Amino acid sequence: MSQQAAVPKPSLQGVRIKARKGAVKAHAKHEPTIFRDQLYKHLETVPENDFEGVTNKLVQAGSILEYLKYADTLFEILLVGGLLQPGGNYLDDGAPPSPFSILKAKEPAEVADVKQYVDVLNKLIRRYKYLQRPLEQTSLPTLLQYINRWSDAERDKVAIATALLIAQGLAGASCLQSLTKDHLVKNDVAVNVVTTIFRAYLAEQSMDHLASALKRGGIKDLLAFFPENKRQDKVLDDHFRKAGLPQVADWWTKRQYASLKDDIIKALQELLEHETSHDEIVAAIKSRQEERSLPNTELIQCIWQGLVSSIDWSARQDQNEALALREITNFGDVLEPFCNGPKTEVALINAVQVYCYEDTRIIKAFPQILKVLYNKDCISDQAIIYWHQKGAKPQGKQHFLQATAPLVKFLQEQEESEEEE
Repeated sequence: MSQQAAVPKPSLQGVRIKARKGAVKAHAKHEPTIFRDQLYKHLETVPENDFEGVTNKLVQAGSILEYLKYADTLFEILLVGGLLQPGGNYLDDGAPPSPFSILKAKEPAEVADVKQYVDVLNKLIRRYKYLQRPLEQTSLPTLLQYINRWSDAERDKVAIATALLIAQGLAGASCLQSLTKDHLVKNDVAVNVVTTIFRAYLAEQSMDHLASALKRGGIKDLLAFFPENKRQDKVLDDHFRKAGLPQVADWWTKRQYASLKDDIIKALQELLEHETSHDEIVAAIKSRQEERSLPNTELIQCIWQGLVSSIDWSARQDQNEALALREITNFGDVLEPFCNGPKTEVALINAVQVYCYEDTRIIKAFPQILKVLYNKDCISDQAIIYWHQKGAKPQGKQHFLQATAPLVKFLQEQEESEEEE
């Protein structure tokens, strides 16, 4: 045993160990020009406008060329027809433009025509799924930040292609963040490109679909695409309406209103928690309205929501109706200054209707709540009658119409007697 222990172990000194294939590839020299030239050889044999032929050649080339390593190079060639230097200029080495690229689409750019080119990219990415991430995370964001380098017609093609790639789920709207860079924003380049993108997107999908894509992509503020001196809601609204995209303007307005409403409700809740006087609450709401105005019909609903959300409901069901009437009577002087017209009054009745429908603890108190608001000069008899005849919301409509029928009949009779007098 002692002799065996003394035998030296074999040594690997001087033996060449073969490197793993992946490690060799990782350390291989990056030669985008060689990749481009090899790709051109595959595409040069395809007749012009043979999109199926281009697709087949690109799929075949993927088994020979290193698409993953040269993904950004590949998309530069397919999207803008050549290799770009840092700064966005084309690499000037005498090479011709790519036989196939988005910039080969006809002019003026049309969604239907550009879509044929995007369909080639779609099929290629479906075949080589690993290409989607570099397209989404590096290629598109990089190309969009250089979009001022191209002519108006070329910008339109790239913008339409971007819209279709996002609409088809091949890229996220996060790539649009590149357009908020100062050099693109200041000369209206960004807003014009975004407008083209939205127009092309909406030719394929709905506004709800676009809104969801923007939300997922973290695009929260459309004003960021406008020059600093034009970052106003009215400017944005006018721009998209003149561009023939009223649905974008409407969506933005509704979104801004929702944000304003949330702010007002929260502010109102805080004021009530601190037992601020009603006069000070009214002044605070009016001050906020002067800063960023909300339509009166929207504002009155906010005030209602903020007020009733502060009610500390009783544990006993039989006491909640009396509690609601008492609290709403108390809140009347906060609501009354903002009930300044028939539309606003009907909007308040509808806010009460929806609230009573959703909170069944006080559903039976609805007619009594209307009486309280009527006595407090928050709503008029004409507003109640109009609401009953044709202004009610669908939520629990038949129940509320039936419950308020005696009140409406009383008001109508009172109105008739006054006319006779």
